[in-house]
Amino acid sequence: MLHINGLTFRIGGRLLLDEASVAIPEGHKVGIVGRNGVGKSTLFRLILGDLQLESGSVTLPRNARIGTVAQEAPGGPESLLETVMAGDQELASLTAEAETATDPHRIADIQMRLADIEAHSALSRAATILSGLGFSDETQAGPCSALSGGWRMRVALAAALFARPDVLLLDEPTNYLDLEGTIWLNSFIRDYPHTIVMISHDRDLLNEAVGYILHLDNGKLTLYQGNYDSFERQRREKQALTVKLKKKQEDQRKHMMEFVDRFRYKASKARQAQSRLKALSKLEPIAELIENRVAPFLFPNPEKAIAPPLVKWDKVSVGYAENKPVLKNITLRLDTEDRIALLGSNGNGKSTFAKLLCGKLEPMSGEMKSPARLTVGYFAQHQLDEVSPDRTPYSYFSELMPDAPESKRRAKLGAYGFGAALADSRCDHLSGGEKARLLFALASFHAPHILVLDEPTNHLDVDSREALIMAINDYEGAVILISHDRHIIETCVDHLWLVNDGTVKPFDGDMDDYTRLVLEKSRQGRRSERMASLKASAPPPPSGPRPSAAVTQKTLLKLDQKMNEIRDKITILDRALSDTSLYSEEPKKAADFTRLRSKLSSELEDLETQWLEAYDA
Repeated sequence: MLHINGLTFRIGGRLLLDEASVAIPEGHKVGIVGRNGVGKSTLFRLILGDLQLESGSVTLPRNARIGTVAQEAPGGPESLLETVMAGDQELASLTAEAETATDPHRIADIQMRLADIEAHSALSRAATILSGLGFSDETQAGPCSALSGGWRMRVALAAALFARPDVLLLDEPTNYLDLEGTIWLNSFIRDYPHTIVMISHDRDLLNEAVGYILHLDNGKLTLYQGNYDSFERQRREKQALTVKLKKKQEDQRKHMMEFVDRFRYKASKARQAQSRLKALSKLEPIAELIENRVAPFLFPNPEKAIAPPLVKWDKVSVGYAENKPVLKNITLRLDTEDRIALLGSNGNGKSTFAKLLCGKLEPMSGEMKSPARLTVGYFAQHQLDEVSPDRTPYSYFSELMPDAPESKRRAKLGAYGFGAALADSRCDHLSGGEKARLLFALASFHAPHILVLDEPTNHLDVDSREALIMAINDYEGAVILISHDRHIIETCVDHLWLVNDGTVKPFDGDMDDYTRLVLEKSRQGRRSERMASLKASAPPPPSGPRPSAAVTQKTLLKLDQKMNEIRDKITILDRALSDTSLYSEEPKKAADFTRLRSKLSSELEDLETQWLEAYDA
């Protein structure tokens, strides 16, 4: 489906791609990984034709459609539904032409093509995608101009998904999503009928939604079969083999040179010495393994422990406008070593609760108790935009350590991962990940008793996220985590609190339970949308007698039974596909299972439609 052949590209003299080649077959889901700055987004721009190739080629089959998320977020007066449906240019063009066409043959062609691309269900499909990404029915009917930047980017993502191109390029699609939207997107990608190539640092998404990993490293592209865990294992094995071969070659080279040095000037051995010199010149050197070491993160432990509870809430309400609480009746306690993730869709109040804990908001009613000497460190992704562009990390640390000599300040900066060059770099020259590292340092500098981390992974690559996980697990204070990255939640958190229906309560279950809950809500929403769509497009009821309630109930029960059987099969397949060894040990079976899952998902959708038709009869 997509062929990249001998691609070379430089930016400002820096070689990003060095005769890179790869072939991606039709229907594959591929995750692109590599350290920040190696050229992953540049590769997408080259594939899309936004940048001029230096050498090499990018080819697609004739008439294949390629799509991606628009870089400019929609912000016009059009409704979200209209904006998303306009994302399918063929549908929009044919629909417009159908209103003006007069030639009977052309009208027939248009109607046949509209039927082929399922135009009758377009509105329902657009609504389903928007709902999965977190938009209510009321918001879907409203204008894009009423949304903030992050929510507008979700609309742009929805438009790209709705268009269903033959090759869909997604660059960090979860960056603007909450956990619930990420769970839905994971399911959508797995069931997508065409090719997806996706840049992501979300380990869970790379483990569950893709069957191949494309690694960009040192200008080369290498395709690995399997998910991210399988890729890591294969890469480690490859590195170990390279080290072994390199040592073997070095031993061989040393032995040959010893022979040459001993017998180069001895007449009887001169010929053999010359032949060994020739062999040495032909011995291809094995490239050095360049380990891109990630500097560790540091969260200093609280110096003086506080007796539990650290914070206790009793029937607390909080909000921004008087008599309009966002959250109410919060009755919880936070203890010394608690590790808690806040679940719930964006807009439900997770950040509001975090601000309450940090003292940025006061309770409107109820009681919130905490010791006077309690300290809280707070990191939020929006703070990256508040970093002063003309300041340096060293200037920030000078403020925090006004009486310390320069050597101590620089030693402290080094402990947080800022060497001499980075410490003196202006903040507008720092990458997103480096700015995040600075904000982690500022938030935790005084060794707080509680760390509140609101979407801490957005600008971090996979290796940096693993370093962050290690730092959180080494930290001995309490942690409140808000993240769309399921991997960091499952590796750092002991308890889940759900922010929903205007309050915060403990969630009785694990992330598997929560994932099932989110997907079931999505399915219920899809059923409701289909029912509304069927009612809107249904012909007038026949004049004959309607089926009896007993017959309808029997039909519904049969359909329910079939749907439950298929859901059980999908659950079994998901369990099998989550086993990382399957991709490397039995790749054919993994591909068969993936195809079967997609087929079962389609069957399930058909049965749900039949259920709605029977219900409406």
